[in-house]
Amino acid sequence: MAENIAEKLAQKQREISIAEFFEKNRQILGFDSSTRSLITSVKEAVDNALDACEESGVLPDILIEVHKVDKDTYRLIVEDNGPGIVKEQIPRVFGKLLYGSRFHALKQSRGQQGIGISAVVLYAQLTSGRPTAVYSKTGKNKEAHYYELVINTKTNEPEILMEKIVPWDRPHGTRIEVEMEGTYVRARKQSIYGYAKSTAIVNPHARLTLIEPTGDTQVFERVTEVLPVEPCEILPHPEGIELGTLIKMLRYTERGRLTSFLTNEFARIGHKTAKEICAKAGIDPDVNPGDLSRDQAKRLLEAFKTVKIIAPSTECLSPITEELIRKGLEKEYDVDFIATTTRDASVHTGNPFIVEAGIAYGGSLPKEEKTDILRFANRVPLLYQQGGCASTHAVEKINWRNYELLQPGGSGIPQGPVVILTHVASTNVPFTSESKEAIADIPEIVDEIELAVRDVARGLKNYLAKQKILAKRKEKEEIIEKVLPKLAEKVSEVMGGPQPDIQPIVAKIMGNVLVQKTAEQSDNTSIVTIRIKNFSESQKEFMLHQASAVEIEDPTPKPRVSSFDGQFDNIWKVSIKPNAEKKVRYTVKSEQSPGANPLVEGILAEMVTGADALPKKRASE
Repeated sequence: MAENIAEKLAQKQREISIAEFFEKNRQILGFDSSTRSLITSVKEAVDNALDACEESGVLPDILIEVHKVDKDTYRLIVEDNGPGIVKEQIPRVFGKLLYGSRFHALKQSRGQQGIGISAVVLYAQLTSGRPTAVYSKTGKNKEAHYYELVINTKTNEPEILMEKIVPWDRPHGTRIEVEMEGTYVRARKQSIYGYAKSTAIVNPHARLTLIEPTGDTQVFERVTEVLPVEPCEILPHPEGIELGTLIKMLRYTERGRLTSFLTNEFARIGHKTAKEICAKAGIDPDVNPGDLSRDQAKRLLEAFKTVKIIAPSTECLSPITEELIRKGLEKEYDVDFIATTTRDASVHTGNPFIVEAGIAYGGSLPKEEKTDILRFANRVPLLYQQGGCASTHAVEKINWRNYELLQPGGSGIPQGPVVILTHVASTNVPFTSESKEAIADIPEIVDEIELAVRDVARGLKNYLAKQKILAKRKEKEEIIEKVLPKLAEKVSEVMGGPQPDIQPIVAKIMGNVLVQKTAEQSDNTSIVTIRIKNFSESQKEFMLHQASAVEIEDPTPKPRVSSFDGQFDNIWKVSIKPNAEKKVRYTVKSEQSPGANPLVEGILAEMVTGADALPKKRASE
C-alpha cells in the first residue's frame, strides 16, 4: 500500500516554471493592487530605459504615456532614446523571466535580476488578456523591428504572435506598449506623477515627459548635460564570500594554482597577499584549487578575515554627488534652504556602498505635516514599505528636537516644512523582498544613513539659528525706525532746523550696509549719487541694481546694462570692506525721473538699510 501511494505521489511531482510561480505570486514583485501595479510597471520600464541610455552614453529622453481604455484598464507606453535591443534578443528580454545581463556583474545598476520588465508583460497578459507590443531600433540606418508577444508560463519562454519591420522616426530606442488592469491616482506621493518627480530629482541628467490619462503633459527637465560616471565591474571581494560560494569557485576555476586563483578571481589580492593567506590557512600555494577539501576551504575563508586586505574599489559605484542632489531638489521643490552630503564609501559583506543625503526646508512645503522622506537605492525611488526600510529607521533614531524640528512624542519622523532625501548606491542593495521597495536593516547601512542625515541636519540647525538672529535684528530695526523719526521730529522742532535723515543712523546702530540715493539738479540734468557705506564688521560683496526708463549718462563706475520691456537695468558689482564707503554717480535729463530706489542682490534684506534686497540665492550649507 505504501509503495502504491509513493508511486502516485511521484507521478504528481514536476518542475515549476519561474513564470508559473510568479503568475500565482505576483504580489511578491509589487503587483498586489491595481494602483501599485500600474506604478510598478512604469518604474520597471523607466529603470530599464535609464540603464540602457547611460550604458550607451546617451542623455535619457523618456516618454511615459498612460491612456484609459475602459473603467479598470489602462494602456501604458514607455519610449526611450537608448541604444535599442537587437532583434534576436527582444523576445527573451520581454518574454522570459530571469533573463538579463546584469545579475553576475558586480557594479551598481538599477536592475539586476532580469525579472522587472518581463513581470510587467506577465501581469498585463493576465489582467487584460492582450499581448505586449515592442518597437526597437538600434541605429539611424537600421530597420525598426516590431513584436507582439506573450509569456508561456509553463515553459517561461516567449511566444511571438506577430513580428514585422515597421517605419519609426526615432534614430534609435525602444518602445513598449502594454494594456493592464490598474487604477490611476495623482494627488499623492505613491503615484506615477510622484514616481516621475522623485526619479527626476536623483536623475538630473534625464528628461521625463509624462502624458496623463486626462491629456495633461508634465515635463521634468534635465538640469545637467553631464551623464553619471559609468560604474566599472569589479571582482568579488574576499570579505563578503561565503563558504558555499568559495567551494563553488574553487571547484569550477580554470586556474591551476591556488595563488593564481586568489589573485585573478578576487579583488584587492596581490601575489604577496595571496601567499600570506595561504600561509595563514596552512595550504600549499601551488596546490590545484579544485583539489581543496571542505576543511581547507573553511581555513581559507578564516584566513580572509585575519589577513589585512584593502577595502574594495568604489569604481563600481556612481553616486549622484552633492551638487546634483541639490540641483534636483531645487528643480522640484520651492524651498529656502538645502544641504546635501555624500559619505565616503563603506563595505557590507564585501559589497561597497555609498550613502548620500539631502535636506530641504521652508518655502512652499507644508508646515503642519510630517516630514516627507524620499528614499532611493541606485537612483531608483522606493515608494512603498516606508515603515520597513532602513532609511526610515535611521531617520526615526535621530532626536530631531536637537535640530530645531518638532518631534511629537520625542521619537519617530519629525514634523515641519522639511524634505529628507536618502540614497544608497551599492553593487548589491539588500532589499527586503523581490519588489525592491525597502532596504533591509543591515547595521552598517543604517549607521551610515544616520550619519549622513545628521550631517545635513546640522546644516539645517545652523541655518535656523541664523534665521532667528536675523529675525531679532529685523525686529530691533523696526523698533528703531519707529522711535528715531519721532525723536528727529522733536529735535528739529526744538532746533528750528530741517528734519535729519535717520537712515545712516539706523544703518550704524544695526551694523548694516547703507545704500542712500540722492539727486541734485544742475542745468537740464539731475546728478544722481548712490552712497554705499559698510557699517558691518565683515566685507560685503553684492550686485547693485538701478532700474531706469532711459539709458543713464556718464556713469561712474561704468555698469553692466541689460534691457527688458523698455526698461534698463544698470548693474554694478560692489565689494566693500568694513567701515569703507563707495559712491556710484550718473546723470539723467531733468525731464526724466531719477528712477526707482536701487535694489541689492546677494545680501540678506536684514543686512541692508535704504534699499530693498532681491531674493537671495537659495541658502545652502
